[in-house]
Amino acid sequence: MSRPITALIVDDEAHLRAYLKLILKQLGFERIYEAANGQEGIDLYKRWKPELVLMDVNMPVKEGLEALTEIVEYDDEAVVVMASSVASRQAVEKSVECGASYYLRKDMKKEIVVETINNLIEEIWGE
Repeated sequence: MSRPITALIVDDEAHLRAYLKLILKQLGFERIYEAANGQEGIDLYKRWKPELVLMDVNMPVKEGLEALTEIVEYDDEAVVVMASSVASRQAVEKSVECGASYYLRKDMKKEIVVETINNLIEEIWGE
């Protein structure tokens, strides 16, 4: 399987979307779509079917876990990384139960975010 090149960032905070977009570009992603809430994220996922989704847990219109559930029901092979400023054991477990591949804390250093995404790529795509 070849390295993924399309991604979707779903977060209501524009500065975090911009930050994650820079990281993904550095990792070789070529097409990066952005959504400001869970419903937009679902709509863009269904339209473009990106290989990787980075999604905030707490958002307006539709919460991240609701959007995650809907995306995974639509495509059971979706690779979704949930992100939040809260990383309680409960929050992580709930995300995984809903179908998340990984869970990131929003306040992680850039190096850890890069390492986590690289590990995910290696694990899923064998790159």
